[in-house]
Amino acid sequence: MGQYYTCNIKEIDVAELQEMYKKFVVECPSGGLYLHEFKQFFGISSQSEASEYAESAFKSFDRNGDNRIDFLEYVAVLNLLLRGKPEHKLKWLFKVFDTDGNGFLNKVELQKMVKSVYNVKQGWTKNMDTQRSTPEEASDRIFQLMDEDNDGKLSLKEFIDGVQRDDWMRKMLNVDINLTKWIAEHRDKRKGEVKG
Repeated sequence: MGQYYTCNIKEIDVAELQEMYKKFVVECPSGGLYLHEFKQFFGISSQSEASEYAESAFKSFDRNGDNRIDFLEYVAVLNLLLRGKPEHKLKWLFKVFDTDGNGFLNKVELQKMVKSVYNVKQGWTKNMDTQRSTPEEASDRIFQLMDEDNDGKLSLKEFIDGVQRDDWMRKMLNVDINLTKWIAEHRDKRKGEVKG
């Protein structure tokens, strides 16, 4: 299992790792985060639109396939999301939304991606050009920009190249989103709902 993490963990210093471990143990006293806990953490019900995305994200984090995210997987994911290069984040994002695992994004998968991004970045769409304000319209624009061979699906290369050459796409996907802040806000919101 350790072979997945050796190149990334060295970028996190010992003090940070210890602090992360303390937080992980508090949130996951069993030593692992299971899918139902992962969904609960983000307030995602099994019937919601975000459920499939959450399951796909969870699987991408669960590198050894044991149906839980252990501490090393947790650290590797945080390192990718907080410190990873934009190209690596895009590869991960592509993998998460390629829900059928065929190596391509079709229009349905792309619409789910855009809807999820819109949900994460609540209120952002209000500041967009109104001509591209819905996830469907944004998905259509993305497909027009990226599907270079017009085969009705996006390869990983088309996806990465498209995002890297288009300012609107980079802003829409914003691979540099502050996930730490977003996670903290959702955790605080969830804890407030439990208390209230």
